[in-house]
Amino acid sequence: MSRTPNSHKEATHERIVEVAARAIRRNGCAGVGVADVMKEAGLTHGGFYAHFESRDALLVAALERAGDERAAAVSQIAQQRAGKGISAFRSLVETYLADGQIASPETGCPVAALACEMPRQSQMVREASARRVQRLIAAVGATLPRKQRAAASVIAGTLAGSLQLARALGDNPEGRAVLSTARNALIRQYDVAAAAGH
Repeated sequence: MSRTPNSHKEATHERIVEVAARAIRRNGCAGVGVADVMKEAGLTHGGFYAHFESRDALLVAALERAGDERAAAVSQIAQQRAGKGISAFRSLVETYLADGQIASPETGCPVAALACEMPRQSQMVREASARRVQRLIAAVGATLPRKQRAAASVIAGTLAGSLQLARALGDNPEGRAVLSTARNALIRQYDVAAAAGH
């Protein structure tokens, strides 16, 4: 089987971004070291600059990948649940604020994992972070009827903030209560409108 000239390099690049996307959500921006990412990817530190011009470029790629992965997972769950009559809004809320997200920041939304760090990053990373926040707000808005879409930023803030508070409290009854309260409040207030249609 012949391999195109760049396929190995592209596969290596993908592996680095995949590792960095988990690391940035697990350890925060400051916790993403080039040497550690390369080691976890099974590569030497010296090969990093063949793939990225800077650590900030890696952080941007990691943010993009983390957001895209989470959005795809939430979308897939929503599609599966739609057949059971569960609205896209309810599915988004229940998936985003699932109890399992408290102890699993490396698989969750990068906005919830990194929001407090985003303003302290370089311009390049701040711009990528702003795009990720905008996409979260847009994703929430897409699940709402047109007349409710102005609330998308409030709902996105409630989602990310509630998950941050729950993680700060820990994977225990107190942390899970924060998520449960937020889930119930959001669904009670907005799912009726979502179910009513556009």
